[in-house]
Amino acid sequence: MFERYTEKARRVIFFARYEASQFGSPYIETEHLLLGLLREDKALTNRILRKHSAVEKIRRQIEEHTVIREKVSTSVDLPLSNEGKRVLAYAAEEAERLGHKHIGTEHLLLGLLREENCFAAELLKEREIKLESVREELARTTAESEPGRPPRPDDVLTQHFQDLTQSAIDGMLDPVVARDAEIEAVIEVLAASRNRNPLLVGERGAGKRAMVEALAQRIADGAVPPFLAEKRIIAFDFQPAGVSARDRLQFFEELNKTLSSLTESSQIILFVREFRTAMVRGSLFGTQAAAEILKPAIVQGKIQCIAACTPAELRDFAEPVRWLGDAFRVVHVRPLSEDDTLAALNARKSRMEKLHEVSFDDDALALAAQAASRYLPDRALPGKAIELLDATAARLKLRQTMPPEEILEVQKRIRFIVHRMDSAIANHEFEKARFYSDEEKKERESLRILREKHHIEDAASWTVRREDVEGAIARWAEYPFQP
Repeated sequence: MFERYTEKARRVIFFARYEASQFGSPYIETEHLLLGLLREDKALTNRILRKHSAVEKIRRQIEEHTVIREKVSTSVDLPLSNEGKRVLAYAAEEAERLGHKHIGTEHLLLGLLREENCFAAELLKEREIKLESVREELARTTAESEPGRPPRPDDVLTQHFQDLTQSAIDGMLDPVVARDAEIEAVIEVLAASRNRNPLLVGERGAGKRAMVEALAQRIADGAVPPFLAEKRIIAFDFQPAGVSARDRLQFFEELNKTLSSLTESSQIILFVREFRTAMVRGSLFGTQAAAEILKPAIVQGKIQCIAACTPAELRDFAEPVRWLGDAFRVVHVRPLSEDDTLAALNARKSRMEKLHEVSFDDDALALAAQAASRYLPDRALPGKAIELLDATAARLKLRQTMPPEEILEVQKRIRFIVHRMDSAIANHEFEKARFYSDEEKKERESLRILREKHHIEDAASWTVRREDVEGAIARWAEYPFQP
């Protein structure tokens, strides 16, 4: 039955079955298909729903509408309701209408909209998602992918490019505070008819990339003007790490091909971090320079670009390049104040704690915001305060002693079990996943008992305190820390 379905579409059906089992439903209803679609294809749902919050609101509405019964075992092969069967039939018809050999998530969305009186269609209509408008957008996307057309961005992105908009959708970006004025300035430049490419100028650590990530988050949340609603911000790192000298020539040839493809898309905003290298210096390793590809595309308005550099780089490298002044407009990114830096650290606190498996007390954050500007003059706030806390947390973990062999063995078993559990979930073997989840709990309890036995503090309970930050400053600064 599902031979023509793409992998994503099949996963939608599996997730719909899982959602139905959790609600205790004897059938897979249209609302379960919608939940499966929202869960599996975040790029599509972001395009149609615009706002992150809409997804959670839909789930709440479904929960309020549903009489929740005892959960059904996920090993039970729940059937589709009659409405659900019609949705799949409509999806197949929509694929044929568009001339597609496959049935994908986009066709399932159209199928839900065609089953006009079902609950899922009502939820979509409430958000002004209409059948004809979705059809038109998909038809346009299909036309753009015909032979002879430029490759779509999804087809040309490689590991050396990062889709910041997708990262924002996936919740992978850090929160940004105290930058509303600069972000609005960037949006104004992007909306202009001339010099419509922002050049972010600020000292190292001032937060230039963070501002671009904040703009990507706004796009993901739908909190931007309509002209930006469909844009994607792609971060381009001109010299990614990990390329051997032997492979550099081939790497940069592929890089230039990808850049050439990206410049054909009007929906891409390219963020160039290494502005001096990529836009100004010229040839690199004997290959065509990125500037030779980007310059005509930017000057002719084919693609918009956000670039970043320091004031020194602007003065020494950018100002002599005359065409840049005709294409870019400077947006100054000034260092944050100590108070705003403290607010930024508090906003990032939970992510830093999760990354390092430590906690930061309030005095440590306050001292990092206050002392970084006094004793570490090589970088601007908030960057150097974040770097200081990062180094302090790493140093704290290095001071911990190696645990006994029996603790290492339990930790090894936990990693193995978690890996098996993730694999089971990915393969939709939910009963097996539940078994591994129970096993993980048992092993973690064993680990707790062993830690108590050996008087070893759990990593999650390590706390970065004021004196730890002082120690890091003393190691970094030109003179000892004095409170």
